[in-house]
Amino acid sequence: MMVCMAGLEGVEQPRPRTGATAARWTTTGEEEQAYKALELFGDPAEGEVRLPSRPESAAHARRLTSHVVLRQWALSPQIAEYAVLLVSELVGNAVRHTGARVFGLRMLRRRGWIRIEVRDPSRGLPCLMPVRETDVSGRGLFLVDKLSDRWGVDLLPRGKTTWFEMRTSDR
Repeated sequence: MMVCMAGLEGVEQPRPRTGATAARWTTTGEEEQAYKALELFGDPAEGEVRLPSRPESAAHARRLTSHVVLRQWALSPQIAEYAVLLVSELVGNAVRHTGARVFGLRMLRRRGWIRIEVRDPSRGLPCLMPVRETDVSGRGLFLVDKLSDRWGVDLLPRGKTTWFEMRTSDR
């Protein structure tokens, strides 16, 4: 099932499951690419991983997010789909707007919540802009605002962390 969503063209989306079985990936190619990304960059659920600030890093971040949310944490396909989309938007902003050479990605889980963070060396704050139906860009933070339960920016001595949190059913 191929679904085209902003920034996710060509990425197979998780399929809804019935019953209590955890979602499984349908293509071994995606799974292999996720394991390669884990080997190359590390596991963002164990600590911050650093990715080069290049457009292709969005694909690595999506694979890492999908792997952690679906395989390690065994959360629902919908949570995974939203997390993948939102991490793609935050990474896209870090790559396009900060001038950084690298950015950090970290994923945290606590009972009932997941939190995904993208850290970059810029102290420029992201701005949530009004979105019109005819807009072809500038929807990233709008999506983060609509699909996450909370999001924000933490200023650091050198840079910032932009994050979002989503509720999970493991309360």
